[in-house]
Amino acid sequence: MKIYIIGSVGSGKTTLARQLACQLDIPHFETDNFVWKRQEGGDIRNSETLRDLQFVSAVEQADWIIEGVHIGRTKRALQEADAVVFLDFPYHTRTFRFISRYLKQKAGKEQSNYRPSLAMLRKMYGWNRYFEKVMKPEFMQQLKFFPEKTAVLTNQQEIVEFKAKFGRN
Repeated sequence: MKIYIIGSVGSGKTTLARQLACQLDIPHFETDNFVWKRQEGGDIRNSETLRDLQFVSAVEQADWIIEGVHIGRTKRALQEADAVVFLDFPYHTRTFRFISRYLKQKAGKEQSNYRPSLAMLRKMYGWNRYFEKVMKPEFMQQLKFFPEKTAVLTNQQEIVEFKAKFGRN
């Protein structure tokens, strides 16, 4: 099984990917971790060569769940996926979620791959706006080529129904 999950910051990509990976017992990859080398003192951008090698290595596995929003290198994953999920939650819902996540991270109640800071929170606002205006239309255009395997999910009930298709909740 190969599942590709797309959505803006705060859409629930990582949460859904983790749940499905556990439910289906298959590996889960975050495209952010192909782009960034995670370090305690701050993340460093991987070279494009390393980033692309890691992405291809994940896509070539027999089973996978890949989640992310990096549009430039996704074509192969979209083609090879058995299912493509576009998490299209409302803008205000995503905003509430990443603010809530930030507060939990600052309080030490939730871990993150990055250092939670006001600068990062501002970036998330920008990414959310950019996704809505630029990336969402681009993804929707690409997904027209895969209607038989694409699910656009806009609320929690649709996520529950999607996960139920795979059994073993």
